[in-house]
Amino acid sequence: MPRTALRRALESLKAEPSRTWSIIITVYGDAIVPRGGSLWVGTLSTFLHALGIGDGVVRTAMSRLAADGWLERSRIGRNSFYRLAERGRETFRTATEHIYNAHPPPPGGGFVLVLPGNGENRETARVALQAAGFGSAAPGVWVAPAGAAIPSEAAEALRLEASADAETRRRLAALSWPLDRTAAAYRRFLETFEPLRAALAAGGALSDLDSFIARILLIHAWRRIVLRDPVLPADLLPPDWPGTAARALCADLYHRLLPASERWLDENGQAEAGPLPPPGPELRARFR
Repeated sequence: MPRTALRRALESLKAEPSRTWSIIITVYGDAIVPRGGSLWVGTLSTFLHALGIGDGVVRTAMSRLAADGWLERSRIGRNSFYRLAERGRETFRTATEHIYNAHPPPPGGGFVLVLPGNGENRETARVALQAAGFGSAAPGVWVAPAGAAIPSEAAEALRLEASADAETRRRLAALSWPLDRTAAAYRRFLETFEPLRAALAAGGALSDLDSFIARILLIHAWRRIVLRDPVLPADLLPPDWPGTAARALCADLYHRLLPASERWLDENGQAEAGPLPPPGPELRARFR
């Protein structure tokens, strides 16, 4: 039954070190930004109550997100509305393509090696390179498939182009990125969400609210994995790489959940001007 599969997914989420503020960011990035970006805190509380999260925790999380520059608040009478602040918008502009539409480079290419050196900007460059998906083959040596964009924070670093035979390429990838750990995370994702996908594919149904819950849990779990995955060419990955199956499952389940979850937002979502506006076309284009 879909409800049983959803309950198991929720239990899996509760077992992870997720925090309320992180789930809220998922809600905004996945569901609210395509609808104008602003949401009444009462709508958000209704959703979070369904996850067993109380008002006090919600207030604390919203205050933290506002204080840290992720959200900004406006008030109309006694009602509070929040939207992503510039920091949040910029983060999601960068992450959106990777979450929903990342495609690996073609196989057979070389590598770019970046050596930031020992200057005062070394730590800034390290953080930026890691965030951009570069792996570390050795201390101070950063690696990415050829053609990868080098972040501006590392623009002054020494850049080298390299090529290698197939076996050396796979060894370099295994040395530079935690592929075993990423593969294990993808397998857990498949184990968590495949029962729900199968139940829906067999004709089961969820309520509109449960569909929205399942959609947010799905993307929350997915983004925590995929944003750490550099999405390497297939010839650099171990055989039977589970990321391919995980992306296919995520795409299929997301579009199964989308109509009912959007109905829940249509009926319950409120922004400053009234009901949430309809989503833009970019929502339907996700995972295409």
